[in-house]
This record gives sequence, structure tokens and C-alpha cells, in this order.
Amino acid sequence: MAANHTQPERELHEAGTSAPAGAADMAQQLRGENAAVRELLLALSVGFTLPGPLPGELAHKLESPDSPGLDAVVNRAEASGLLLTDGTVVGPAQHALLNGTPTARVHALQRELVGFVSAEGQPFGDLARELARGGLADPRVAAELEAAADKALQHNPGLAAQLYGEALLAGANELRIAARRAQAAAATGDLDAAGRIIDGLLVSSDPPDVRLGVDVAASVWAQRGLLVRSADLYAWLGPANMGRSAPLAAVAMIGSGDRAGAEEAFPAGSAPVSPTLLAVALSQTGKGVMESMERDPHKGLPLLIHASDMLNASGSALPLPDTPGALAALVALHSGESHVADTIIRSAVAARQGGDAAKPRLHLLQAWSAMQRDDAGEARLAINEASKANHWPLVPRDEFLCAALEVGLARRSGDVHDLVMAWERAREAMLHTAVDLYSLLPWGELMIAAARLRETRRVAHYLDEAWVLLTKLGEPPLWAVPLHWAAVQAALLNKSPADLAPHAAALVRASEYSHMAAVFAAAGKAWVSVLAGRFQATDVENAARGLKVVGMPWEGARLAGHAAAQADERRDMMRLLACARDLHPQGGTAGPPAGPSPEVRRGAAENNHGAHPDASGLSEREKEVARLVLEGKTYREIGEAIYISPRTAEHHIARMRRRLGAENRSDLLVRLRLALTADHPGQDGATAAPSHETGKPLMRGIRVRGHNPMPGPYEGP
Repeated sequence: MAANHTQPERELHEAGTSAPAGAADMAQQLRGENAAVRELLLALSVGFTLPGPLPGELAHKLESPDSPGLDAVVNRAEASGLLLTDGTVVGPAQHALLNGTPTARVHALQRELVGFVSAEGQPFGDLARELARGGLADPRVAAELEAAADKALQHNPGLAAQLYGEALLAGANELRIAARRAQAAAATGDLDAAGRIIDGLLVSSDPPDVRLGVDVAASVWAQRGLLVRSADLYAWLGPANMGRSAPLAAVAMIGSGDRAGAEEAFPAGSAPVSPTLLAVALSQTGKGVMESMERDPHKGLPLLIHASDMLNASGSALPLPDTPGALAALVALHSGESHVADTIIRSAVAARQGGDAAKPRLHLLQAWSAMQRDDAGEARLAINEASKANHWPLVPRDEFLCAALEVGLARRSGDVHDLVMAWERAREAMLHTAVDLYSLLPWGELMIAAARLRETRRVAHYLDEAWVLLTKLGEPPLWAVPLHWAAVQAALLNKSPADLAPHAAALVRASEYSHMAAVFAAAGKAWVSVLAGRFQATDVENAARGLKVVGMPWEGARLAGHAAAQADERRDMMRLLACARDLHPQGGTAGPPAGPSPEVRRGAAENNHGAHPDASGLSEREKEVARLVLEGKTYREIGEAIYISPRTAEHHIARMRRRLGAENRSDLLVRLRLALTADHPGQDGATAAPSHETGKPLMRGIRVRGHNPMPGPYEGP
């Protein structure tokens, strides 16, 4: 008799891989005495487990006098091959049962199962997710999924986003979870989804959890590079509804130039809303930013460092317009404390401050700190870390910062082609962002690059917005001084005394409150004297070394090197060249280093004029000079780039011409290119970079001593 029961079930098992046909076969074959087997397999497919409890109807049948009993039904199911010994229904049979049973019947069994689990007080676990994906709408399942999503939101926002979506499938209230769902979406880089969810929340008549919703939206706008929209959101929310978000409102409003609004939202002396690490960290962040606005801003940096440390300890990934670690690093960079900025950022990165969404910005600020310290290699590594930090692309704010970094590194390397390419990327990036207080460093870098490339018109209106912003905030020295210094450098490049004067005066006025302003004022004065050809070597050296003290050794080396090229006395020239080498030891070669270290090569150049050619026919120093010649540099520019005198550069070029047997300038350029290609056979050699405006080579030839035409677009500080 048992064989008669199991034979059709084995046939069903073989046919069950096709869901529709398998369901029909099962419905036809599991009848009569086998109906109990079917009911048991269906219950187990829904999620019930052995030994029970089982659905009420099935349990009642199994307890009737005519029933063979649970054990016998289980044995039949196992003998059929449809039920494994661990109580699991085989996949094809389970699929056929669920698809061949009316949906209402399946959902009724699932609700009964949910009732049993709830009555026992047990968590649903993965069962809740399966039920939701299967289409069961039940408030108990929705609540379970919502609670699981809330728990995952801080440490695994990707999982939280999935759980919130499944909670909606199970019937969760869309508005009630909108703010948290948007937070999860933003934390996984989906700014568009987060924005759409928040829009749906904010247009409702009585939005629940509105403060968190505003925090998320403000964070999204800030990442888009539109901090003024963040400030508008907090103004819409109103001071009475801000609660613990008041310091965040102050950060957004200060950053967009609304100091009065910030003071109303977060009045002086405001206490944290609770004694928790997170609440205190937010309060200290707001206070630190407010302090940075004062004439004496020295209290701001410690407050922001404390805030960063406390947020690190809290482990919170609350959505923020900007993290305290990033703000502290910016204040340190604006104060000339690039090493402090680096330390702050390393701690924030290690603690995953702000979650994955904040990671690229922290790495990019670390790169900026390295660039200011003249460590291009470290800056490149940090940029790479930022680019690969997440599986999604850089958000517009970070893309803009990254593009400005590429411009800064190209400008410092002296590679014209790289500078032009980086400038094109920056032009695209700036179209997607707006000016705010926390982006003044990259705007300053782009101001200088624009002056070098004769592209000032491209950034003029952005810079106008920056000056208006600073004026609205009362010209806070900490934030204004670096931008004034950038404007001085741009004016020097543009040879515009009228443009230089107001910024030089601003630096002098700020010197009373800012040591950095005093250093920049002295450096600006030194640059003017050098370009005018009337300077004292001691004053220039002091100004150059002062720039190194405030974290700008490259700028100091450029000043000293340029002055050395203009010095009338050999003693002054050698003194300033030594100063430039001291401030910028690696020099500024235009190609990859090869052979001995730069210091060894310089020693050889000074002692024996680099007279040890290799197979290419050129010494290491001559290769450096050759690369610069092929870039179109003049004697003076070559000297400034590698800190030798213009006359020494001229001697190197004359020696190369004799050694290579070049008959004229064109022949020399060809032979130099071939020599460098032979030295690096895997490369094409150094070639003249195309002009950004004309497309013609930037090969301006070798300047004849005694002639001094107007400087080209890539000369100057």
C-alpha cells in the first residue's frame, strides 16, 4: 500500500522542476490518503517547521481518529523523496506547491505562522524578508523589518535600504519610514533616490520625523556642492523645531554666508540637548565653526578637534552637511597647520567618521594637506584612496575638490600639458557646484591657475561670489586670508597692481589677528620687489622661509628661486638658490626620476657640471634640463624649476648642443627628444605640449641672453 502512495509522488518529484506542470500533477496525484502529505508539505513550504506547531486545520486533521498520525504522514513524505530528513521540502516540489496553491490560501497560512512566531516572542529573522518578498502584507512583519533596518542603519546602510524596501512591501507606512529610508539611500551614494524620498516627505501636510528628514536633505545638498540649499532647508524648519540639529544648521548657514541665521538657530552659550557623545560632538562642531568667525579664531580649532574625537568615539553616521573631522582639517589648513590637518583626518578615517559617504572627502582633504606640505606622492596616494573608497562615483562636491587638487599638483610640477588637462576637468566640475565658505581653498587654487592660463574670465563670477560671501560674514581672517593670498599671486601673474593692492592691504589689516596673514603680507611684498628688480636677498629669504613655516614650502621655494634668477650679485644668487633647495629639496624635474637621487644629481651638477653622460649622451642633470627645454622653458624658467642659475642652464644647453652635434635650434630639439626616448624606450619622450588656446606647440625656443620679452602665460609665482 505504501508503494502505491509513493509511486505517484516520485513521479511528481521528477516532473516538479517545471512549476506549472508540477503544480498540476501534484494537485491531481496528492488526493485521498495523500492529501495530508500535501497539506504537510505546503505548510513546511510556507515556513512551518517540524515537529510543530502546525497550521490549525492540518493539526485538527492529524488528531482525528481516521488520521494515520503525524509520524506516518512524515514517513510518507520522506519516502516520496519530496521531504528531506531535516524537514526541508525539496526545491522543485516547494516551488510547485506555492505556485499551485491559491494566493489567498498561502497568505492565510503565512499569517497563521506569523501569529505562532509572535506568540512565542521569537524574532522572525530571514523569515520576515521571505514573507515580504513573497507578497505578504502584515503589520507584524513590517514592524520586524523596520526594526531590523533601524538597527542596521548606522553600520550597514546598504542592508538597511533593502530592509526598508521590504518593510514597504509588507505594508509599512511609507511616510513614517521616509526619513530613515532616505538616510540609508544617501549613505550608499544614491543621492537621487534620497532626494526623491525626502521630497515626498516634505510635501506632506504633517511630515513625521521631519527634523531627520531635513538633516538628510541638507547632507544631500551639501554633497551636491550646493550648501546654500542646505541652509534654506534649516531656515524652513525654523529654530523652534531644530532640536539637536541646531549646530548643523549653524554649519550650513555660516558656510553659505548667513551669520545672523546661524546665531538665531544656535545662540551663543547653547548647551547640548543631552549629555551623549553624539549630542556633545554636534554642539562642539557648531561652536567651533562659530568661533572660527571671530577676529581671534584660535579657539575654533580645538573645539572642532574635540568634536571630531567625540564623533569618532560615538560611532554614529548621522547625516551631516560636513563632518567635524573635515571642518577641523579645513580650519587647520586655513591656519597653516597642515600637519595637524593630516593627523585629524587620519583619526577620522580610521574611525569611519560619517560612514562611507564621508570617506572620499576626508581622503581628499588629506591630499590637500600633503600638497601644501609639498609631498606630491602622498597627495596622489590620498586621491587614489578617495577615488576607490566607494563603488559609486565622487559626488559633485568631492569631484570639484579632486579636480582642484589635480590643478594644484600640475601647477606645482610645472607640467604645462598636465595643467591644461586638469584645468579642463576643473572647468567641468565647477559647473556642478556653488561657492561656499568650506570650498575657498580650491577656489583660490583655481584663481591662480586661471591667471597662469589666461582663463580668469572662467572663474571671475565664482570669485565675485566668494568675496561677497566673505563680506557678508564680516571678513573673518581665518577664512579670508588664504583667498586674499591667492588673489595676490593671481594679480602678480596678471601683472596688475590695481588688482593686487586691495588684497595686499587686506593681508596687512589681518596681520594684527593672524600670523599667517603677516607671513603672506611679507611674501607678497617680497614678490613685488623681486618682479620690480629691487629687492634685498635677506628680505626675500625671510619671506620664503616664513611660507614654509605656515605649511607652504613650495611657494617659498618658488619665491626664492625666482629671486635668485633676478639677483645681480652672485653671492645673493647662491644664497637664494640654497634657500630654494632647502625649502623644496626634490626640485621640479619635468619627468620621472632615474638613477641617483635628486640630491646626488645636484651635487654632481655643482661639482662637475653633471659631466657623466650615459648611453643617451646626456648626464642626469642634462636630462632634467632637456625635458624643460622641450617644454618650451626659457633659461630663467629652467633655473627656477630646478634651482640653478639662468647662466648655468645656458651652459648646460650649450654643452648638450655640442655633445649631440646639433647644428641649430631645431636640430637640437629633435636630438634631445631622441636622446630622452632612447633613455626611456617605453615612452615617446618629452614633447611640446599643445597650447590651450591656439593648439600650437608651446615651444618658445631658447631665449638669447640680454633679451627679456614679456613673460609668457606660465611664468611667475
